[in-house]
Amino acid sequence: MSDQRDPVTVHILDREYRVSCTPDERADLLQAAALVDTKMREIRGQSKILGIERVAVLAALNIAHESLGVRNQLDEVGHNLASELSAINARLERQQQ
Repeated sequence: MSDQRDPVTVHILDREYRVSCTPDERADLLQAAALVDTKMREIRGQSKILGIERVAVLAALNIAHESLGVRNQLDEVGHNLASELSAINARLERQQQ
């Protein structure tokens, strides 16, 4: 991994931002900026009278809500997988006895 940080220009809602990141982080940063831009455009498209700050907050809330939903789904999958593995382990132990 490189510790060198280079400026990267991202475009969000017709504005340009320069963000420093390592070369390894560049692709993820560009992907994140595209997601934020898309969410902000969706929200702005629903009502033309929203200010940029309000659009940004609503986009952040939407992204956080989606992220928490995915996290909860992953937690549930992990719990289900752990239960399945415990059941398989118990069957294997019974077979060995």
